[in-house]
Amino acid sequence: MKLSFQHDIPSFSGNFIIPVFETGPNHLVPIEFYGVSVPSKVFYGKANEIYAIEKYDNVHLFIGLGKTPDYKSVVTMFRRAAHKYPEFFNKAVLIDLPNGLEPQLVSALVSGLKLGTYKIGHFKNEKPHPITNSDFALTINNYKSEEAFLQKALILADAQLQCMQWVDLPPNVVTPEYMAKAGTDLANETQFQATVLDKNALQELGMGALLAVGQGSKNDARLLVLELNPEAEGKHYALVGKGVTFDTGGLNIKTAGMQFMKSDMAGAAAVVATMHYLAKSDSKKRVTAVVPLCENAVDAASLKPSAVIEAFNKKTIEIIDTDAEGRLILADALAYLIAKHKPDVIVDIATLTGSSVATFGYECGALFTNNVDLEFALRSAGNQVGEKLWPLPLWSAYDPDISSDIADVRNYSGKPIAGAITAAKFLEYFTDKHEAWAHLDIAGVAFGDSEFAKFKHATAFGVNLLSTFIENH
Repeated sequence: MKLSFQHDIPSFSGNFIIPVFETGPNHLVPIEFYGVSVPSKVFYGKANEIYAIEKYDNVHLFIGLGKTPDYKSVVTMFRRAAHKYPEFFNKAVLIDLPNGLEPQLVSALVSGLKLGTYKIGHFKNEKPHPITNSDFALTINNYKSEEAFLQKALILADAQLQCMQWVDLPPNVVTPEYMAKAGTDLANETQFQATVLDKNALQELGMGALLAVGQGSKNDARLLVLELNPEAEGKHYALVGKGVTFDTGGLNIKTAGMQFMKSDMAGAAAVVATMHYLAKSDSKKRVTAVVPLCENAVDAASLKPSAVIEAFNKKTIEIIDTDAEGRLILADALAYLIAKHKPDVIVDIATLTGSSVATFGYECGALFTNNVDLEFALRSAGNQVGEKLWPLPLWSAYDPDISSDIADVRNYSGKPIAGAITAAKFLEYFTDKHEAWAHLDIAGVAFGDSEFAKFKHATAFGVNLLSTFIENH
């Protein structure tokens, strides 16, 4: 996509998108656009409404913004337009911005159009969306802010598209090795460094929790480490993403919904995509990402309930449930990160528990931290971009739920209550009391239903949130 800017509509040749703030069905003055008139009884800018009219051999697409649009709603509106009307974009397109549309919402508009090109049929012979053509021209009229801001919106959308593809691809394609290579390939394209630790390296380091989860699979575990601006001054940020590329539950095998467990690496995908965005947008922040990758498979060698394993930090873990595996690989990743890289701020992100879905449904991710400033910064970033978080407690009252008679800690309380909280308490045990650590449980928002596919699919939740948090913090 080629992005350009102008203030001379009569000289433009192509199709037009006209975003419109809501007026009312009884508004006396029709919506006018260079000889095209739309009476309010037909269209008055109500949110999510689209009205198309052809005149002067060009199609004019009027899109209703509503009265007070927010970032997420604008992204969805324009993703819908690109998704439903791909033929409209066979010509060059000009968007005539209404007065009063904030730059943040203009960036949402641009990102939404790019996201509308996503097609989940990765194994179908489908024509690519016209917007993906390198010569497609999108012209923005009446834009009064920095042009680089919108270029970053396109970079962000590219990162989100990559995240969605990784999560939606099947597990016979997306293996631990595949994701490790994806991270190194992106590093080679941009300015961050990538290191992949294979099974032998993990054994030498003593990453027993990660290795234990992956020991039942023919696809060996990996640890992907990405570093952006490692010599930069200022705060050192760190991201950790759960990367279980397929989760059967292990010997505590899942009894329903296993076909969706290719999405159990959505946290890893969000972290790698975030690093891609930060590098491509020339971020000056110092960021380290640690991504544990494995499969939780059923085999004679699989981890057994009641086994005791040793994590990277030499703490022992009693295995109560092999389907509580995500917290095991995150425990090793967090302990490794803190010991080897010593970051100032840590955020881990994972599709960790069904309990978070039972609590919040599909509206927001669960946020755990004891750092008030970090909580505020993450929630503010999420609210800004429509990826909401809501806090749950890490009270010491929950400590007994992860205590063990035979080991230092156990991986599951065995109780049908407070599952997201006790999982977060387990992770906290491996953070060495870090003063600025946050855990995001995104099980309800990383993969779900929407108008853009028939069945559940990836949302790229976390990419915009983490990127915005790091940029603004």
